[in-house]
Amino acid sequence: MAILYEIDDIVSRIPGINKLAVNRGSRSIGEGYSAHVDDRDFLEVDVTSNTSICICLRIFFDDPVGIGSAETSVSGATLAAASLFSSFAAAVQPLTVQGSNFITGSSKNRFSIVGVDYQPGGSSGVSDTSDPLSDGDACLRDAILMQRLGVNTIRVYNLIADLNHDECASVFNAAGIYMLLDVNNGNYGSYIDRTAPWTTYTSDYLTHVFSIIEVFAPYPNLLGFFSGNEIINEESARMAPAYIRAVTRDMKDYIAKNVDREIGVGYSAADVASSLSDTWEYLGCELSNSTSSKIDFFGLNDYEWCGDSTFEQSGYNKLVDQFGNTSIPVFFSEYGCNLVKPRTFTNVPVLYGEEMSVMSGGLVYEYTQGENDYGLVNITSADEVHLREDYNYLATQYAKLDENLLTSANSTATGRKAPACDPSLITESTFYNSWNLPARPDGVDDMINNGLSKPNQGKTVSVTNTAMPATVYDYNGQQINDLELTVLDEQDSNRPGLAGNYTPSTPTGTASATGSQSSSTGGSSSASRTSSGSATATGSQAAATSSGAASSMVVSSGAATFGAFLASLLFL
Repeated sequence: MAILYEIDDIVSRIPGINKLAVNRGSRSIGEGYSAHVDDRDFLEVDVTSNTSICICLRIFFDDPVGIGSAETSVSGATLAAASLFSSFAAAVQPLTVQGSNFITGSSKNRFSIVGVDYQPGGSSGVSDTSDPLSDGDACLRDAILMQRLGVNTIRVYNLIADLNHDECASVFNAAGIYMLLDVNNGNYGSYIDRTAPWTTYTSDYLTHVFSIIEVFAPYPNLLGFFSGNEIINEESARMAPAYIRAVTRDMKDYIAKNVDREIGVGYSAADVASSLSDTWEYLGCELSNSTSSKIDFFGLNDYEWCGDSTFEQSGYNKLVDQFGNTSIPVFFSEYGCNLVKPRTFTNVPVLYGEEMSVMSGGLVYEYTQGENDYGLVNITSADEVHLREDYNYLATQYAKLDENLLTSANSTATGRKAPACDPSLITESTFYNSWNLPARPDGVDDMINNGLSKPNQGKTVSVTNTAMPATVYDYNGQQINDLELTVLDEQDSNRPGLAGNYTPSTPTGTASATGSQSSSTGGSSSASRTSSGSATATGSQAAATSSGAASSMVVSSGAATFGAFLASLLFL
């Protein structure tokens, strides 16, 4: 993983600092590590092992008393969990796919999607100057309400690669919310035409797709990409399956060559009974001459459970039978029938219960109220939101979930392998049953091998404002006060009931600070962050120590302001 520190932000956060001296350029700082300070004044530490390292910074104070240096020796695990400048530590761990489960990085727990589909304004809410992840205040507003609801994942359909998404991605990251992103949008040259895919599978189209990858790949809370949404939904789309596998292949090859971590690529399918099984089999089988064309996960847009239905009446039992031996994660990429209103979401305990443990959760359609009347909230203006009755019902159902069941992985599920692609997998005579994938358009191999030229690349930024930027009313019209974002630890993702009752879990131990700074608390939780060991800062000389399984942390020869600040910063 890479941990990024913005030098200017470090200086602004430490009282009395005049400047921070660091050497520009890259250098090795121990086996498994490298450090780089780039032209934008970022210090990036690349952590690839648990070997101890030393990062040395010269810090110059306005007060002559305080010319000091900070020498820090920590393990990769400790640095990741308790980074020196905590506002840039990731609140979530990147996820990986193991068999039919999503798995969290260090805990190795299963991850179940508890999500909502997020598309404020619908397709008309996207333009050359805005998309759902380009307005930081709007994202903060919505992240607070989603965190309160218990959401850990959002899906966003239409995105513009040229825009700045840093604030939004960082807000959702701090909230412990992952992002599932569609690479296609409705603009010309940015989608695959289902009826004539060969006309839209072009180098310009793939430039758009790779640009989306470049801008969002740096965010640790990126769960994955969808290479297509409901493209295979009618017989006239006969050739579409091969092109979806081709786009998936191109995306995964680009990621493998140009991104420093694994990012899954999946497909979101329409609930069309005649093609659902064949779509899943065709896209998820192992193709020996194009292994990267296999999807990593499968989303299903399902609206079968309406009102007070049952496991059998809704057909959920048939889905369990169909996907019971899946080798990739399967989840609802959309769900929430609105034929019966209000939506009481009685399917939620079933979806996340033992009967459907084969599924990896789902995303409710949708967060924002629109003409189709599926919204959980009604955004009447940028600074006014009304919670709908559906929001309350969903929160009630989420509160019933068994966290242990959601996070329990088993070796059978994580060890499953995909079947080899073979025409016998396809049951419908009208479904495409050849795996002769289209060749890449001219120039695409070069883009994959060398990367795009000067792409727009996102970066995680500090989340300093956590207060609700809008007025929020409940379903009965009463204003809800004191809403705030709870900034989570690196090890944590959001879950139902977490907001407002959060105690940071890493690192653990005790800390104290005296002098010009005292220890402080973060987010809306009153619990102070502690370290496995102890830390003290007194007088004009400060020392902080941290004992753990891997190594220790020492700060010496600094001014009182730096020592006390460091102690408080470590234990926010």
